[in-house]
Amino acid sequence: MPKPMESRIAYIDLSKGKATVRKVPEGWIRLFLGGRGVSALLLYGFLNPKVDPLSPENILVVSVGLVAGAPLPSSRFNVGAKSPLTGALGSSNCGGHFAPELRAAGFDHLIIKGKSEKPAYLWISDGEVEVRDASHLWGLDTFEAQEALREELGDPTVQSLVIGPAGENLVKFANLRTGMKSSAGRTGMGAVMGSKNLKAIAVKGNLSIEFAYPDKVLDLCLTFNENLKKTKFFTVMQVYGSMHIFSYTNTAGMVRVRNAQGNQLFPSDKLEAEAMKPYSVGYEGCYGCPIHCRHRYIVETSRYGLIYGEGPEYTSQGCWGSMMEINDTECMLICNHLVNRLGLDTLETGSMIAWAIELFERGLIDEKTTGGMRLKWGEPEIVYELIEKIAYREGFGAVLAEGPRGAIRKLGAETAYYNLNVKGMSWIQSEDRAIPSFVLGASVATRGADHLRSRPAIDLFGLPKEFLEKLYGGPVSSDFTSYEGKELMVWKHEVEYAVIDSLGLCKFACSHFITPHSIYSDTFNAYQELSQLVYYVTGLEISSEKLQACGERIYTLERMFNVREGFTRKDDYPPQRYFEEPLPDGLPIVRGKKMDREKYEKLLDAYYELHGWDREGIPKPETLRRLGLEEERIEALVGELF
Repeated sequence: MPKPMESRIAYIDLSKGKATVRKVPEGWIRLFLGGRGVSALLLYGFLNPKVDPLSPENILVVSVGLVAGAPLPSSRFNVGAKSPLTGALGSSNCGGHFAPELRAAGFDHLIIKGKSEKPAYLWISDGEVEVRDASHLWGLDTFEAQEALREELGDPTVQSLVIGPAGENLVKFANLRTGMKSSAGRTGMGAVMGSKNLKAIAVKGNLSIEFAYPDKVLDLCLTFNENLKKTKFFTVMQVYGSMHIFSYTNTAGMVRVRNAQGNQLFPSDKLEAEAMKPYSVGYEGCYGCPIHCRHRYIVETSRYGLIYGEGPEYTSQGCWGSMMEINDTECMLICNHLVNRLGLDTLETGSMIAWAIELFERGLIDEKTTGGMRLKWGEPEIVYELIEKIAYREGFGAVLAEGPRGAIRKLGAETAYYNLNVKGMSWIQSEDRAIPSFVLGASVATRGADHLRSRPAIDLFGLPKEFLEKLYGGPVSSDFTSYEGKELMVWKHEVEYAVIDSLGLCKFACSHFITPHSIYSDTFNAYQELSQLVYYVTGLEISSEKLQACGERIYTLERMFNVREGFTRKDDYPPQRYFEEPLPDGLPIVRGKKMDREKYEKLLDAYYELHGWDREGIPKPETLRRLGLEEERIEALVGELF
């Protein structure tokens, strides 16, 4: 059996311009896998509580998924820090081609601390880390920076993770970008990188990515991909990408319109997936993925000239369409291009702009506040201008650049009701108040309002109650508007997603949203199949039971990070608007629905109990012992590095 390439970590001090390289302890892998899991361990273990997110003392962790580089949808990595947007866990997951390249360059994890005196970038190649001057790159957008690095390094295959003007200007929701589309989008990781004067991380790997059992890996991945291709979801995603979801949710009345005043947009023909046909020039995919779900598009504009881009995703349809009450394909594509080029989180940017327009509409802000801008729905030019002002912190854009909490402080407490956020991060672009499982999942998520920590989309399928009970291990209503058993759904998907993110796999390919086998199969066990993949890749035997325990451990450690920063039960509620205002539009099963506070309280209690947390959402001592998360155990694990 060939020996797998050792997993290594680089500890980089930008203040000193030095890097220390260490082998990743095997215990870390067995307990936290990689990616999101190791990121959580490093953040909890290396950061002091209450540290300023934009200070040199904050660390930025780049962590590759454990099986990234295998020939299946396994290209993902995690970026973590204390979030400047929320003050809670900063964590963002990203695909593309960067993760396999970093692994081929000799590293699975990077810990970046300190602050460079002048703009810098990291050059990582074949086991070496070098801090280089990036003064000439500062000010470039995310596309320009990547091209400049390839030219400077003399290799068109160099992969880089960069910030744009938004990150340089410390916009609280600036993101990190790699390639034309892939983004570590949420929680403001771009602002953390900007605060360190770090423009980019460029990588090129010539080392082989070795597997413990390469033939077995290949066979398993072939089977996985073939099963994936047999699904209807695969066929739809190859043609339309995630944009196809909008047709269903808008028809049902599950999209945010005019911030959250409506939940259905008509007409919407220019936002539908089919509207992309005149602009689409092909498809793109992440490393190792057979789906290729990303449109490549070209659009000729009067304001920006000829634009080439990739996407958009379902979220951008909502942010730049229904939320703004704009039924315009070109507007959607231009906005998608702008936020990508400038390095902004599309969801946070769209939410802040929609909030500002509603405030203007209600007379809570005026032209004096906005610097002379008259904000109104349905006006693309207003949206373009605000996106640019946010990225460069110009005028009113500087207020919105602070994110929900900072902007509310500047504009007044009376504006808070209309800002949909949890823990200081904006609510997703969908309208969920008729779906308790979605609301609970987004409200308790460890990084703020989120659909990527738990999204039990299966709840919408109306599956037999007997099947759901078997799948989730307890009574679960097949009615998506019911509260019965929905804590079981959220808990199960949270644990699964933690494992998937830590392995570096794509949720579209292997969560309950779509599985490589039919979810109706009596024999299918996702953890069993993933356990087999881990063994073939790493040579480490981690049983399906232990793999599930990894998911519980990772999620609880993220919760511990937030508790240490002062977050408790009070921060696990949806926006007040969800309890006060019934939905005005949509199908009869949706129309008129709002959240029931008493039922939500009971749902929250049941959810905490499943996790082994007390009524305030704080992990109990016996839970910490069961998962091996006692403080002294964590200190010992982190101490293994030095």
